Amino acid sequence: MVLDLFAGTGALGIEALSRGAKFAVFVDSDPKALATISKNIQSCRLNPHIKIFRWNILKNLNCLKPYLFDLVFMDPPYDMGAVAPALINLQRCNCLKNEALIVVEHAFGEPFADQTDHFRLFDRRHYGKTLVSFFNFMIREPA
Repeated sequence: MVLDLFAGTGALGIEALSRGAKFAVFVDSDPKALATISKNIQSCRLNPHIKIFRWNILKNLNCLKPYLFDLVFMDPPYDMGAVAPALINLQRCNCLKNEALIVVEHAFGEPFADQTDHFRLFDRRHYGKTLVSFFNFMIREPA
């Protein structure tokens, strides 16, 4: 199951569905973004395979409690300091499978710890002013 946080147009989740993901959840707080996601989902005829939430990701992610994800895409607005709170809220909602992959697009210099209690950074790619960081979620700390 795929989670697209700060979903914007929904492109990352839609791409995952087109490549075989069975279900995707899209979360954004902007009504215009949610309307765009809905339109794109309808255009791709993916309606039975999705759930869309209007939610403040930085407050909590309680909307995700019934789900369990193995892939998360996160593309928050740059320079808002949103990455760390979103990762913390992901951990708190218990919605991640062990070893889930979290892919975070963020600005170079975005302040967040490379390794938190349960997120292990294993790769980072640099594209101009953008970084893409790859984490695994670990329920138990590796020995």
